[in-house]
Amino acid sequence: MKKHFITGIVILLPLVITIAVIIFLVNFLTQPFVGIVSSTLTKLNIVNHGFLFLTPEKLLVYTSKIIILILLFACTVLLGVVARWFFINTLFRLGDRILHRIPVVNTVYKTTQDIINTLFVSDKNSFKQVVMVPFPREGVYVLGLIARDSPKVCSQASSSDLVSVFVPTTPNPTTGFLLMFKRSDLLPIEMKPEDAIKYIVSCGVIIPDPKSSFTSAAQS
Repeated sequence: MKKHFITGIVILLPLVITIAVIIFLVNFLTQPFVGIVSSTLTKLNIVNHGFLFLTPEKLLVYTSKIIILILLFACTVLLGVVARWFFINTLFRLGDRILHRIPVVNTVYKTTQDIINTLFVSDKNSFKQVVMVPFPREGVYVLGLIARDSPKVCSQASSSDLVSVFVPTTPNPTTGFLLMFKRSDLLPIEMKPEDAIKYIVSCGVIIPDPKSSFTSAAQS
């Protein structure tokens, strides 16, 4: 009975968490606009009957959320199109310069901007190479992701060729340690970054499939 119960939890828990996250995001995005859209639909007398087990009130709310999500998607796409226009790009660049000149705000804004550009825009190989590194002491290894070469001033101070490595923590890989290792201390391994993250999140329970890792490495 205990084994069956644990198996059921393993199957249901990811699904439940996924549904909970989706519901949270939908509510977060639609909640500010539900009142306006619902009142508009009520005035237009579009939704005035229930459907199956849904009361007219619940159906009105759900319909409003669907409409809001569609409009948000359309607005996002439209914003992307408009952002390519020269005049809008000029305004964005002007706003970017202003934000870079505001004390305190410029530090947070520029740091966030650099991280996003590195992860999603840049063609560089940041966080794409998985390595084993000695941490927290010699003889003990953890998985890390190479960020890039360490700042030259750090390499010069240590008289070594240093590499910045992000070491995620278990089971929350969004936090971790940014460590600088000698390049000779890195042990590159044939493993996809997503497989490394799965291994870390699962506390070592999910073992990466070496075949998929080698296949990915060969394709790259």
